[in-house]
Amino acid sequence: MSNRQIVLDTETTGLEAERGHRIIEIGCLELVNRRPSGRVFHRYINPQRDIDEGAAAVHGIQRAQLEKEPTFAAIAEDLFAFIDGAELVIHNAPFDVGFLDAEIARLAQSQRARQTVQRCRVLDTLALARRLHPGQRNGLDALCKRYSVDNSRRELHGALLDAQLLAEVYLAMTGGQAALQLAADEQAGPLGSSAAGVPLARPAQALAVVVAVGAELSAHEALLDIIARAAGGRCLWRTGVGSNSAPTD
Repeated sequence: MSNRQIVLDTETTGLEAERGHRIIEIGCLELVNRRPSGRVFHRYINPQRDIDEGAAAVHGIQRAQLEKEPTFAAIAEDLFAFIDGAELVIHNAPFDVGFLDAEIARLAQSQRARQTVQRCRVLDTLALARRLHPGQRNGLDALCKRYSVDNSRRELHGALLDAQLLAEVYLAMTGGQAALQLAADEQAGPLGSSAAGVPLARPAQALAVVVAVGAELSAHEALLDIIARAAGGRCLWRTGVGSNSAPTD
């Protein structure tokens, strides 16, 4: 059974969903068995209200840019179809989940659905990072630097870009993963592995065994004599395996 995860991020009109602030952008990236599937969900959303200046300074989105975009109600079913049953991977999950649930609560009764935690498991990467790196900065930029993830394009926050960066950080933070840009049809990589990280098949054949003889054995014995003198007459090699004995394993 595949392990399906959705790395999700939102941009909003402000910081407080309980005071009527709205989602204006949502970006999702799908991972299946810890590999990007290539499927994404990205929408800009008309919030039908003003955007706080502080929020606009973070993401650079102005209300006028969103006037012709759909409302959350118009994209809700597509979003639910994309995320349902998956584990959501979110940085500072209470923030994004709070906004999603506030938007769900506004839907018409015929459209209103389960809250986020009733349809998805949620993994908070900020809480995970704080456990792994207590007392350190654990914002997305700091984690990108710590795990050598290139965030040079992140001049402003953006939901899909931040989801892509978070996916790389999350995979690195939880055990490593090939870069998201790898394609299935790339050429084989170095050291006998494919681009997807699957070991290449090698023909079965007997391993060559090289046995020391003659001058090599004499040089080995001379070295053991030196070790024995330095160790006060005791050489552990000779107590375990004789100089002319074959290895036992």
